[in-house]
Amino acid sequence: MTEKKETVPPEYDVNAKWDACLDLTVRRFVYSSLGGAFAGLLLFRSPVTRWSSIALGAGIGIGSAYTDCSRSFDAPSSPSANLAAPKSTTTETS
Repeated sequence: MTEKKETVPPEYDVNAKWDACLDLTVRRFVYSSLGGAFAGLLLFRSPVTRWSSIALGAGIGIGSAYTDCSRSFDAPSSPSANLAAPKSTTTETS
């Protein structure tokens, strides 16, 4: 009894899109928060304004990730949607 596995084209693989979107969102959130923290340390003396710059950076990161992810889900066959899941490559040695 052999099972026939169905392969899903990459543009319709929703699980891969969710993985890529989650990865992109976390990376942009962290990097933009760190950028906001660095800018807050350089520009502001008050702790409130420093935290505000961190929050602004985090919001910008989440917003840009949301924009890219929504493009990825809305237009599956679009060549401009360059959001893709990381692929593992294995090489066979003989």
